[in-house]
Amino acid sequence: MGKTIAIVNQKGGVGKTTTAINLSSCISEKGKKVLLIDADPQGNATLGLGFDNKAEEQNSIYDVLIKELPISDIIKETAVPGLFLAPSNINLTGAEVELIDLEGREKKLKESIKMVKDLYDFIFIDAPPSLGLITLNTLVACDSVLIPLQAEFYAMDGLAQLLNTISLVKESLNSGIYIEGVLITMFDSRTRLAIQVVEEIKNKFKDAVYDVFIPRNVKLSEAPSFGQPINIYDKNSKGAEAYEKLADEILSGKE
Repeated sequence: MGKTIAIVNQKGGVGKTTTAINLSSCISEKGKKVLLIDADPQGNATLGLGFDNKAEEQNSIYDVLIKELPISDIIKETAVPGLFLAPSNINLTGAEVELIDLEGREKKLKESIKMVKDLYDFIFIDAPPSLGLITLNTLVACDSVLIPLQAEFYAMDGLAQLLNTISLVKESLNSGIYIEGVLITMFDSRTRLAIQVVEEIKNKFKDAVYDVFIPRNVKLSEAPSFGQPINIYDKNSKGAEAYEKLADEILSGKE
């Protein structure tokens, strides 16, 4: 049965979707079968893998959460062998409000994933940049949480709220949830601030911090506009090398 990892940070712009796309792709490249669930109403992971995130008439994760469509009905094969996508689109924007009145609203995603979990080695969920009902669904559905933190001044801002939410979910809705790891993103070794932020993050999370840091990299920024993960767009870039190493870290931790 596959391992489900939610990639979560309620702050935007921390490299969450970049990590979801590129980590999923790099792990699938290593021979694993991977499903990436785009649970973000912005649909950037969908767009970044070359699919239309504006097509309201196409079924998406919205239809899974709200209309109880089997998730297998929306899964798409990507251009990366072994990587599959459960897409998002603009319809998901209203799902937070619609979920409020549904019975078992916080377990909708978990129940849908049950039907396909044994088909994949890994399932990654790209959560929204918020702590609303969709993010709650991802935390209830996952085995563990990967937290991307940018190596910038406000890195720790709001983190206590996320950790408290994870703790509350563990107490009442998902007793097995744990922090898979903390990933430092947007790292620039030339700045003293970045090094200081890394020290602060390591002091707080100790061994949970991944050895690899994701650098600031132009190629990482360019790749989504071509609908490609970094290991396809430019395999020799520093960004691709970093995500390859992260994939190795996660795979070695799973064994």
